[in-house]
Amino acid sequence: MTRTSDRAGVPLWRVGLWGGIAALLVLPLIAMQFTSEVAWTATDFLFAAILLVGAGALFELAAWKVRDLTGRLVLAAVLIGAVLLVWADGAVGIF
Repeated sequence: MTRTSDRAGVPLWRVGLWGGIAALLVLPLIAMQFTSEVAWTATDFLFAAILLVGAGALFELAAWKVRDLTGRLVLAAVLIGAVLLVWADGAVGIF
């Protein structure tokens, strides 16, 4: 067992990636219980799920080829930027 994996041998970055995606999808659902400012529909959740899971899957596929930390950080930054750009355009139509 190494410091970079949990007991099942799954790398911690993978647990963090998918756990973070799940948390991002649950946060609006929780917020909707406490405020009327957040009013997501099923379509909004579907859009967010496709966008975030798609980006996570792309990162996983690319991480197989990119083994060094710097490369993975650059890859993550590019994917996060792309997700934020698509999300902002979907939310308020910046383009």
